[in-house]
Amino acid sequence: MQKTVLSGNEAFARAAFEAGVMVASAYPGTPSTEILENIIQYDRIDASWAPNEKVSVEVAIGASMGGARALVTMKHVGVNVAADPLFTFAYTGVRGGFVLVAADDPEMHSSQNEQDSRNYAKFAKVPMLEPADSQEALDFTRLAFDLSEKFDAPVMVRSTTRLSHSKSVVTLGEPLAELPQTGLKRDPAKFVMLPGNARVRHPVIEKSLEELAEWACDQPFNRIEEGTGEVGIITAGVAYQYAREVFPEASILKLGLVNPLPKRLIREFAARYKTVYVIEELDPFIEEQVRAMGISVVGKEKVPLCGELSPGRLRQAFDLEEAHAPLATESLPPRPPNMCPGCPHRGVFYALNRLKAFVTGDIGCYTLGFMPPLSAMDSCICMGASVGNATGLAKVIGDEEQHKVVGVIGDSTFLHTGINGLIDMVYNKSKATLIILDNGTTGMTGRQDHPGTGYTLKGNEAFRVDLEGLCRAVGVEHVTTVDPYQMEETRLAIESAMKTPEVAVVITRRPCVLIKHDVLEKKAPLYVDVDKCTGCKACLKIGCPAIEWQPADGDGARGVAKVDRLLCTGCGICEQLCKFEAFGVCND
Repeated sequence: MQKTVLSGNEAFARAAFEAGVMVASAYPGTPSTEILENIIQYDRIDASWAPNEKVSVEVAIGASMGGARALVTMKHVGVNVAADPLFTFAYTGVRGGFVLVAADDPEMHSSQNEQDSRNYAKFAKVPMLEPADSQEALDFTRLAFDLSEKFDAPVMVRSTTRLSHSKSVVTLGEPLAELPQTGLKRDPAKFVMLPGNARVRHPVIEKSLEELAEWACDQPFNRIEEGTGEVGIITAGVAYQYAREVFPEASILKLGLVNPLPKRLIREFAARYKTVYVIEELDPFIEEQVRAMGISVVGKEKVPLCGELSPGRLRQAFDLEEAHAPLATESLPPRPPNMCPGCPHRGVFYALNRLKAFVTGDIGCYTLGFMPPLSAMDSCICMGASVGNATGLAKVIGDEEQHKVVGVIGDSTFLHTGINGLIDMVYNKSKATLIILDNGTTGMTGRQDHPGTGYTLKGNEAFRVDLEGLCRAVGVEHVTTVDPYQMEETRLAIESAMKTPEVAVVITRRPCVLIKHDVLEKKAPLYVDVDKCTGCKACLKIGCPAIEWQPADGDGARGVAKVDRLLCTGCGICEQLCKFEAFGVCND
């Protein structure tokens, strides 16, 4: 058997290949993004980016209806978008195995909330497995497809940032020799969820979950690791690794199936110990259900409810001394998040700040427009919310204030869930303005393609959505496209749109400086002529990492700006802000 080292996300991708998956669909979102990016190495899997998570689930449901095994992946907030089809698909059941990998983000390393996807599994009445390392990520995902077909249900697999991005040794398995048989097979009583059919399916789900819970009590993915003493620990997922490290002598019930819980096994385990701890990340999901069984446990009164667990945090929670003193480290300077040098969004937010716009923001790199010195974002809720937020805000404020409201959204996010909001703006005659920041990629999650880039997940050329045409098609009469590197042109376009009595859309189009496709205009870096620099610091107001401030020295020389040539992309925004023509182009 071949052994290798894989991240959790690489292991999920490998599992799809070994399990005979034929269709994989996703919208990129950290920490799940790399799953599909690794799946494309397996040619027999039809892998593609969808415009949003709801569509990806619907694509995979269709594949399952056709008899194929299908995988969808998303981050935890993506499950919110996908919930509608998922909940009803739980009623219909599957034909080919269906697995949804949901990657949670404890500590919110790259997310706007810290929700726990296990609640979705219980709410939707679907089984959920929770692996603890890369080997289990592979094994449990393969198992999930078997369970999906055995119990006629979509199955969720929960990952977390720590599991998705950490690496461990994995023993690879052999892929299925034959793919599932596919084809059309009519079964409207199963798949058409009219109330009459749905009423029949609901009891089927409940019975199936009961059978799965009992069957799982005797399966190796739920296991008891015998220890010594009077303390027992119930845990699952990556929290198991921390519990094992902090309590090496304790007996542990490691759950692989977290919904439905194997209640008989839990009762048998808990009855053996004077004290039972439940150690889990985020919500007291297992704890509350075990308490509801009448079993006394210690959980969130000790284990933190918020944030990511670690061995150190567990030791602190249980008042245990550190086994090893922490390594001595030097204090590092803070590194606040910032847009890249040459980012096309920087000038837009500078203009919005100067225009004193009230900016309803969205999810993307451009959320950093909130950070000083740009300080030009006033809200950020979820994917696509900027458009609806702008409409709702404009409804309840004075006529003059309405024109100050500007929604800002990226090209990928606009195609994800922004279009319907724009339709509502036009339909209900909003006086807010919308800016679509088109940088030709899904920048925040690693520069993935989308329907507006003209390329597929595998890099093949595809139809490219015409954003201007799309906006006009839904009724926007005032659509302006500008190059955001042209500061004055951009400011005037936004100012004009804000004064327009009807809905106006400004599209700022310039490729991301890190874009994968060869579309960038290469420019020489800039430098500062110290003889012309007056030290006014106007160039520092855009917050570009390539511009440094060189303070006055002891000889009486004034402070001046300085450009880091290794970082500068030559975008020219700083040059346009300088009234003293102190910036020049490096010719060497």
